[in-house]
This record gives sequence, C-alpha cells and structure tokens, in this order.
Amino acid sequence: MFKYIVVILLFLGSVSACKQKKKEPEKNFISALTILKGQVTHVDTSLYPIVRMEYRDGLLIDSVDMPRESFRAAAKDFLDIPDLSDKNVASRFKEEKLLDETIGMFIITYTPVDPGKEETQKQELLVSPNSSNDNINTILINRSVSNRDSSVQKNMLWQMDKYFQVTTIRQLPGQPEITTTVKVTWNEDKYR
Repeated sequence: MFKYIVVILLFLGSVSACKQKKKEPEKNFISALTILKGQVTHVDTSLYPIVRMEYRDGLLIDSVDMPRESFRAAAKDFLDIPDLSDKNVASRFKEEKLLDETIGMFIITYTPVDPGKEETQKQELLVSPNSSNDNINTILINRSVSNRDSSVQKNMLWQMDKYFQVTTIRQLPGQPEITTTVKVTWNEDKYR
C-alpha cells in the first residue's frame, strides 16, 4: 500500500511540475523609437536652421537648407525601427549592458535573437552617466536588407539635439559597392 501512495504522489508531483511553465522575465527595454519621435517633434516645432548634406563615396555632392516640413520624411529610416517597448517585439530581441571606461559611457545594446528574421540587426544607446540624471547622447542603429538582386546595409547615427546621419551601402550584382551618406543637422555650431 505504501508503494502505491509513493507512486501516486510522484505522479501528481510530475504532473504539477509539467503544468508550471518557466516564465521568462519580463523585458523592459528602452524604446529608441519613442526617444527619436520626441526628437523629431522637437525639431518640427523649433526654429533651428536645418541643413542636409549628401556624400557619395566620401565626397560632398550636395548641401542645402532643408525646409522644416521635410525633416520628418528625412528621418524616416529612424522612425521605421522596431519599438522595443512593445512586449511582442521585445521578445524577439536580447539586451546587453556594459560600461566602456575608455569613452566614459554606458552602452545598452539590443540585438535580435534570430538575426536572419530581422532587418534591424542592432540598436545601441550610449548613455552618459551623470550625478543628477543619465542622458542618452547617441543612438546607433544597423539595418540590413538582402534579396537575390541586391543588398542594402544602413548604418544610422543620431546625435541627440544636434544631427543625424544615415550611411547606405548598396551592392547590386556585378556592380561596385556604392556608399551614400546623408547628414542632417539642426543644432550644431559647425555643421559644414
């Protein structure tokens, strides 16, 4: 009789253990998208002079004053990144934090769990530690899109309250790689 009770208790214990799923800790990521939308709204409502510069293979090919109404469209690449504050999106990414003492910054990096399924390969936030508050100084984003005809890699940099820059590396079959950089400034003392 004692053996049967032990077997029943072991069976019930294993059934209850199967029912208890291991819960993954909730991911509370910082949303670079929300921060960037705030920056775009700020520039949209400011009186800063906005300058757009375009470089091809490192040479300046165009520099123009940009109308404020065109700023949001120019920042489109930044506004199309995944929102990591959305729990469904966050589940597809992992976070790594480190202190880089050489530059005196905290670096928070978000990379996809399955890189082959995501265009955004990295979102990186550079945070300046400060006694009164921590400020995000820079946001770096790497995106990659490949199909059978071409590959496009975008390395994007947003320097808070100053400028953003998108470097696009495009490779078409049988043709040399083309690198184009667009820099848009609005609050820099020296922007040219």
